Amino acid sequence: MNFARKLPGYLVNRFKGWHATAYSENKSWFRHLAMEGQHPRSMMIACCDSRVHVTSIFGADPGEFFIHRNIANLVPPYTPDGDHHGTSAAVEYAVTALKVAHLIVVGHSNCGGVRGCHDMCAGLAPDLASGSSFVGNWMEILRPGYDATGDIDNAEDRIKAMELQSIRISLANLMTFPFIRDAVEGERLTLHGVWHDIGEGGLTVYDPETDSFQPVL
Repeated sequence: MNFARKLPGYLVNRFKGWHATAYSENKSWFRHLAMEGQHPRSMMIACCDSRVHVTSIFGADPGEFFIHRNIANLVPPYTPDGDHHGTSAAVEYAVTALKVAHLIVVGHSNCGGVRGCHDMCAGLAPDLASGSSFVGNWMEILRPGYDATGDIDNAEDRIKAMELQSIRISLANLMTFPFIRDAVEGERLTLHGVWHDIGEGGLTVYDPETDSFQPVL
C-alpha cells in the first residue's frame, strides 16, 4: 500500500515562487553547482529545531555550508561498532571527502531536546528514560552536562547552562574521532562552538582558552 500523499499546496506554491525568482535570477549559479559538485567551506552541526536557520543567521548561499541537524546539536563519541550512526557518518563525509576547513557546532536558546534531557535526568520524564525512546537514548549523550550543572538550583538557569554544555560535549566528542583529531593537529580543520539566542538574535562564540562564551555583538 502506498502511504505517500500529494505535496501540500502551500509548499507547491512556495516552490513555484522560488523557481520564478531565486532560481531564475541565479540559474547559472545553480547549474554551476550541479556540474561542479559541492565544495563547502564549513560544516554546521545544528539542532533540528525549526526556529534555527543557520543559512539565514550567517547569510549563506547554496553550496556554502554542509549542514547536519539532529536533536540538540549533539555529536556522540567515536564508536566504530558497525551500527547505524547518522551524525558520525555526516561528520566523516564532511571531513574526509569534502575536506571542510571549519566544523561548527550551533546550539541555541529554548532547546526542547536539552529540556527533555534535564527532565529525564531529574526523573520527571519516565517515557524518555524507559530505554525504548529514541530521543531519550540520544539525549544520554548530554547526561554529563546535567551532572556538570548540579550546583545550579533554578531549573531554567540549569537548562540554559546545559545548552552550553551540549556544545562543549559535542566539541570534546568530535576530538575522539581519529580523522578529526589528525585534521585539527595538522591544521587542516578548526572546530568552533556557537550559541544562538533566538529571541534576541544574539550569538556567542565558545572560547576554549577561558572555557566561556563571548558575545559577537
